[in-house]
Amino acid sequence: MSKDISFAKQPFFRMKTKPLILVSLFSSMLGAGLALGAYLYLIDPGSASPSPRPGNQPVKFTSVAPSVDNAKQYIVPDGLNFVNAAGLATPAVVHIKVGGPAGGHAEILDMFRDDGEDQRDRGSGSGVIIAENGYILTNLHVVEGATRIEVVLDDKRSYKGTIIGEDPTTDLALIRIQEEGLPFMIFGNSDQVQIGEWVLAVGNPFDLTSTVTAGIVSAKARNIQILRNADGMSVESFIQTDAAVNPGNSGGALVNLRGELIGINTAIATRTGGYAGYSFAVPATLAKKVAEDLIKHGEVQRALLGVSIREVNTQLAQEQQIKRVGGVFVASINPGSGAAEAGIEIGDVITAIDGSIVNTVAALQELVARHRPGEKIVVTVERGGEQSQINVLLKSKNNSLGVVNTVETMLDLGADIGELTEADKRRLKINGGVKVIRLREGKLKAQKIETGFVVTLVDKRAINNLAEFRTALVGKRGKVLLEGFDKEGEKTFFSIDF
Repeated sequence: MSKDISFAKQPFFRMKTKPLILVSLFSSMLGAGLALGAYLYLIDPGSASPSPRPGNQPVKFTSVAPSVDNAKQYIVPDGLNFVNAAGLATPAVVHIKVGGPAGGHAEILDMFRDDGEDQRDRGSGSGVIIAENGYILTNLHVVEGATRIEVVLDDKRSYKGTIIGEDPTTDLALIRIQEEGLPFMIFGNSDQVQIGEWVLAVGNPFDLTSTVTAGIVSAKARNIQILRNADGMSVESFIQTDAAVNPGNSGGALVNLRGELIGINTAIATRTGGYAGYSFAVPATLAKKVAEDLIKHGEVQRALLGVSIREVNTQLAQEQQIKRVGGVFVASINPGSGAAEAGIEIGDVITAIDGSIVNTVAALQELVARHRPGEKIVVTVERGGEQSQINVLLKSKNNSLGVVNTVETMLDLGADIGELTEADKRRLKINGGVKVIRLREGKLKAQKIETGFVVTLVDKRAINNLAEFRTALVGKRGKVLLEGFDKEGEKTFFSIDF
């Protein structure tokens, strides 16, 4: 049985087959002609006879994919090629794994949280090989307080690491592995790094070994006030980049496109514990000086100008009647310092150090921190609207010119013993003592004494400094009682066999 089919409310015309075919053929030819005309008119106007309409421009569509020949001809510009720099840097960046209690520094990767909590990646970090005989630069907060350090190379070889020296003022540390012929990085000149320059960050984020990320230099001489436990002597003049850096990148390399080391990645600005757009690196020029001091002296030889300074802004310029905004203002001068002896005066505006312009406290501190006591610098000052250059002989914080040793290796104890900082004294509310800086095999380690232990009494005799501690141990036999504070600030004591 057939069924009626209808289209709702639409007229339906029945046509014979032959007329229908003719109509369809005519419609197809007409549509093809219109399509061809549109192509000639719009897409390929050079082939069409009519000229474009006034006010209308010919339209051209680019190819979706280049031809094979064009693709072969394309060459990546040298200035944008990261392959060479990554190839040079990656073999010289190591994975550092640590064991033992965490140190005094927080993992400086989450110090910007609103709640003030410190997120710590205490188990691992990165380091940069700077010499073929095994010297490695890293961050102090990566290895501080560690009782075991494992260094894993890019080729998966593993070694035991030993701490050679530490510098809380820059959050840098130097460790060493016993190996020769290692790939190492060449120090670049971080002074020549320009804002907007491409850089690579190489490290081991989240234990993802040999990871390379790219970004640009966002700022220089950035002070983010993150090194809070350096006795007021911290040097923060970071290179700021937007190369992605995450927990585990600390101590890794910041590299320019020539494959040179221009910074040690140290911190990120974050509210979540992960990368949020900005990372910070210790400039290589400063890091190189720290490494040289630690190799040669076991501690950093810090030179000081001997002034208290402020950045010149509009308000200060108006208050002090300074003619232009720029440089740093000398607010006070330490008696007996290099600045005092050279003739720098309160009210001077320092505009350059050795010809390098300074407009921030961070920039001045970095330039001075590259030097050692006894070295000279040229300070450009503006006084009364006129500029002059003053030669300054830099001194230590004790106003001495020679090498300052505040840490002494005591082989009979199996430890490096150091002077207390003013911050140590304030924290423990004491006037003097000495501190265990580093442990080796020996008497202290055998008694489970930990790094950071502060000794204030030897056999009930008060000691205030290294000299008194050394004297107190002369001629000791049998049991010797050491009293003081552990690194948490709790009173404790140990009995040592001599």
